[in-house]
Amino acid sequence: MHEYSIVQSLLESCEEHAKQNEAKEVTKVVVKIGVLSGVEPDLLQTAFDTFKEHTVCHNADFIMNIQKIMIECHNCNTQSELEKNEFSCPKCKNTDIKVLDGEDMYLMSLEMN
Repeated sequence: MHEYSIVQSLLESCEEHAKQNEAKEVTKVVVKIGVLSGVEPDLLQTAFDTFKEHTVCHNADFIMNIQKIMIECHNCNTQSELEKNEFSCPKCKNTDIKVLDGEDMYLMSLEMN
């Protein structure tokens, strides 16, 4: 499960940010997870809960914002959020589209003390 390595990287980043800001602990970690990122939110939550012990995140809340697929149609220049993984423009049904968001995972914010 690559969620474990993702969480280890995330916790290292949290440690680094806490150190840079002279914080004793991280109280909240907020991430954005795209539905096409390949990250399984339930597994990520389990991995975070497992590995946060003995880190600056030991009491941190882990908030996951799930990002749907955002596209831009090259035919009608419309930006849309897809409800399903049907890769066509909801407005004109054209399949000549560009994915704008929903493919990645980002650390959005940290709250620290």
